[in-house]
Amino acid sequence: MSRRARSLEEKIKIINDFKNETYSISELESIYNTDNVTIYDWVYKFERYGVEGLKESSSWRKYSKELKIQAVKDYLSGDFSLREVTRKYEIPSTSTLRQWIKKYNGHRELKDTGKGRSNSMTKGRKTTWKERIEIVQDALGNGKNYQQTAEHHQVSYHQVYQWVRKYEAGGWDALKDRRGRSKNEEELTPEEKMKLVIRQIEKENERLRAENAFLKKLEEIERRRK
Repeated sequence: MSRRARSLEEKIKIINDFKNETYSISELESIYNTDNVTIYDWVYKFERYGVEGLKESSSWRKYSKELKIQAVKDYLSGDFSLREVTRKYEIPSTSTLRQWIKKYNGHRELKDTGKGRSNSMTKGRKTTWKERIEIVQDALGNGKNYQQTAEHHQVSYHQVYQWVRKYEAGGWDALKDRRGRSKNEEELTPEEKMKLVIRQIEKENERLRAENAFLKKLEEIERRRK
């Protein structure tokens, strides 16, 4: 039996049934004739973006050439699954990502598909070391949502992605601008340093709480299956 498109109201009802444990995931699959991967995706988008994340919007399907290539390279690196890459770059489905991979492997050009959410991908700007630290902390605090972080700080997607990678490889010093005069740690006052540390700890705690809540939900689901 083919699966039909779901209305916003139906998605919200399914999410509520899941969160309230009205039905098990297998029961929801049967009742609504959908698969558990789709249900988990709806739950993920709802918890991350609210009702807006469940709406079918053409702007969610407009991506820059830069983002497409980076998404494909992330998958081909073997470090991420198809599902992880689609969530990382807010791609609507794994089938969309597969199309990009097929074009890339076939040496066909990946082109911009419009403006929409990818506007910030093409707009980089100069930043201070302090700004880069704050931007990386925001990216780590929101689960490495590079696009959201880029839009919030009005920098490019590529800048955020590279700064996070530099930080993970070499710490805060790796974010210093090596061109011309090297910026030093004295640029941050003791109060500013303390605020940044506290902010990082708070965001890390939020991330851990979210992960623990999700793991508990999965454990409950697995127990009900046994």
